[in-house]
Amino acid sequence: MSASRPVVGIPACVKQTGAHPFHVVGDKYIRAVSEGADCLPFLIPALGDWHDIDAVLDRVDGLLITGSLSNVEPKHYAGEASEPGTLHDPDRDATTLPLIRRAVERGIPLLAICRGLQELNVVCGGTLYQHVERVPGRTDHRADETKPVEAQYGPAHPVSLTENGALAALFGKAETTVNTIHAQGIDRLGAGLAVEAVAPDGQIEAVRIEAAPYFGLATQWHPEWKFRENPDSTALFEAFGKAVRRYAADRDGRRAAAE
Repeated sequence: MSASRPVVGIPACVKQTGAHPFHVVGDKYIRAVSEGADCLPFLIPALGDWHDIDAVLDRVDGLLITGSLSNVEPKHYAGEASEPGTLHDPDRDATTLPLIRRAVERGIPLLAICRGLQELNVVCGGTLYQHVERVPGRTDHRADETKPVEAQYGPAHPVSLTENGALAALFGKAETTVNTIHAQGIDRLGAGLAVEAVAPDGQIEAVRIEAAPYFGLATQWHPEWKFRENPDSTALFEAFGKAVRRYAADRDGRRAAAE
């Protein structure tokens, strides 16, 4: 893959459109990979255990785990049953959770966003708040759906970046301002994860995979939204793309040496 753009896998969600289920990935995530990271997006259908996970990961040089309208089913982190009407996507859970777990084990570059951060935390043994706005001391992190989408994804609150952390080094500052489009959030932090950013109310907003040899970051906010217009988002996707290319080159080198 060194002769062309490296490949970034993006797992899909399952969405019902009329009478038919579709496997879908939002355009903003595809553009952030293709234009922000300068990599080739490879969409992975949510087929659960139909996939041979290692065979899928053999074909990609990185993973982007997207946000979604659905929530991780609480059975995956021993949480209480969801309230009636909560949107779930069991096919996505059955695809992304084992995919993330194996990618972390293999050291494949990984960037996770919103639901992706929550999935990563669950894979690492952590738990989730199903309604952050109901947690004492927390504020409401949900978007105001009465406003235009531009306003929903606009700057919402600051986050403090961990001193000497990966994001602080990447952004070159101790604080940044982010959007906020989520109801769920991290409760107990998963093993092997380090906090990279925290909201003023104490809610974890970004984490790092401590043992990741190339790249392993997850944000609760949405850096893919108009990433070209935000220097921090631009820097994040460029760094992800650089790590993916490094992984691809190293893997090509190992394969060549084995021949």
